Amino acid sequence: MKIIILGAGQVGGSLAEHLASEANDITVVDTDGERLRDLGDRLDIRTVQGRGSLPTVLRQAGADDADMLVAVTNSDETNMIACQVAHTLFHTPTKIARVREAAYLTRAGLFDNDAIPVDVLISPEQVVTHYIKRLIEHPGALQVIDFAEGKAQLVAVKAYYGGLLVGQQLRQLREHMPNVETRVAAIFRRDRPILPQGDTVIEADDEVFFIAAKANIRAVMSEMRRLDESYKRIVIAGGGQIGERLAEAIESRYQVKIIEMNPARCRHLSDNLDSTVVLQGSASDRDLLLEENIADADIFLALTNDDEANIMSSLLAKRLGAKKVMTIINNPAYVDLIQGGDIDIAISPQLATIGTLLAHVRRGDIVSVHSLRRGAAEAIEAIAHGDAKSSKVIGRAIENIGLPPGTTIGAIIRDEEVIIAHDDTVIETGDHVILFLVDKKHIRDVEKLFHVGLSFF
Repeated sequence: MKIIILGAGQVGGSLAEHLASEANDITVVDTDGERLRDLGDRLDIRTVQGRGSLPTVLRQAGADDADMLVAVTNSDETNMIACQVAHTLFHTPTKIARVREAAYLTRAGLFDNDAIPVDVLISPEQVVTHYIKRLIEHPGALQVIDFAEGKAQLVAVKAYYGGLLVGQQLRQLREHMPNVETRVAAIFRRDRPILPQGDTVIEADDEVFFIAAKANIRAVMSEMRRLDESYKRIVIAGGGQIGERLAEAIESRYQVKIIEMNPARCRHLSDNLDSTVVLQGSASDRDLLLEENIADADIFLALTNDDEANIMSSLLAKRLGAKKVMTIINNPAYVDLIQGGDIDIAISPQLATIGTLLAHVRRGDIVSVHSLRRGAAEAIEAIAHGDAKSSKVIGRAIENIGLPPGTTIGAIIRDEEVIIAHDDTVIETGDHVILFLVDKKHIRDVEKLFHVGLSFF
């Protein structure tokens, strides 16, 4: 696939890295020559220096025959105009734009071919807010992913001493919970993936990914670890777009405080939020945290744009007694360094956003793509189309499907029913199939499985 990416920042650079490793023809456009040189040295891609919204620059990047334009610069306006130019002059089939400003996103009819022709809108703030909200709703989870509009969920937890299944084989999960259907999709032990079998023994500190119907998630979590109590008191450091959206989404169910440095932003938050308490000051101010009884906080969330400020305020909050801390980290290199110590969960906005983008780049009918363990593995939701003659999966039991190495099918969503996958489960047309890949180099093979042959047409 020939793809033009506008913006060589963290999202654009990470996306180029993902796609270049999958045999796509990638061109990255940016005004920053140094960034482009760095990307070009590391990846097998073309680079073009210039403003991505200019017709001459887009033509130089290969827009005449590009399959897709992904506009992820820091400017909403540049991204929107680039999509307009690509549509009008080059008839680019698929146009994806990152748009952050809520005032654009809430206007009905603004993004269609008669106005601004954007096929897919990506709002990083919206994606990250939803990601954090799910983590708050599932205390103790490291990652929570929705499939089929929330009918099934994939949850990652760390197995602790005292968990009912620690030290036991996976097949005993069914004995513990005879009325609950679940499947362990992947296990990471000391950063290495293990494909789970019935005789696999869960060890303390394993990172366990399991899938189940949404209603059964909490019961399964209790098998892996002692359940955390539901959160009540939440402190948010940073009243930017993510902080504001998160407070707005959760303030009706939790006691929320926001700490924000900027006085004008504090006034805006006070005017627009209902029950959230807004405090002006620094989240790294020890006296302020003590005064606001940080030791009573169930969770401290550092959501500013400054990685170092987020890390330092999180470490301070944890030292002063906050039960759990989550931190946004924009630099992916930091994420693995800090998660799991004093900082319980490090959140990478880039990885959360890239999953949304990848769903539109994959071949076959791919509904969603999610990065697991900071990009080490992927979970994919694909829809099976065709019939037994035209499809490589329909009408076949899972044990008879030639899945690539390191790939497992965890569940199937059929209409409203969540079916946990077993060897004899047969896939039908229209099924939403949830797959896990611990080795992303086989992604093309998975996509080919869900291609419909010509005989179907």
